[in-house]
Amino acid sequence: MSYAYKDIVLALAGIAQACALVQQVARKNSADSVALEVSLESLFKINADNTEAIYGSAADVRPGLKAVQEQLGGSRAPANLELMRYAANVMQLERALAKNPRMLERIRTGIEGAQEKRQALGAAHPDVIAHLAQIYSETISTLTPRIIVQGEQGYLSNPDNANKVRALLLAAIRSAVLWRQVGGRRWQLLFARGALAREAAAML
Repeated sequence: MSYAYKDIVLALAGIAQACALVQQVARKNSADSVALEVSLESLFKINADNTEAIYGSAADVRPGLKAVQEQLGGSRAPANLELMRYAANVMQLERALAKNPRMLERIRTGIEGAQEKRQALGAAHPDVIAHLAQIYSETISTLTPRIIVQGEQGYLSNPDNANKVRALLLAAIRSAVLWRQVGGRRWQLLFARGALAREAAAML
């Protein structure tokens, strides 16, 4: 994969989109079905030819690209701050995961174990989501920092919603791993904000 701002921004969009969907589930008891499928499908595209192929196309992560543009371009809306807090925690978890190759392998094996079910039912089927949520619960949720999702308790206590949140956080972690692989670094979020925001705008 090439180390270019386009790849870095696409991976950031993948993180932002998954985190935004977590917000939707937690606060609205629903999630954009197309964006949900894109985020979950990215978990199964382990050996894609390029960064864009992991998400299907740049158009498929438009909500994530918009979030990246808004946050790095200077927007400070409360919802964006919450989303970026989730994203920052996801990036911290990616660093913890990178130091745990056994857990990485366990996650990979778990996702491979869901492939047949995903091919038969689709990545957004409740049974597939439950499988992915279990992977998250048995691996990522044991690391620190723990991601505390804010929202309506009645929505979060619903088992299907809880599974969606965990599966989406796993998808966010997958995008964070990709972000690191294509050259993404935390310093860029401080010192290359304008360039990243312009790249996101160009792809929108």
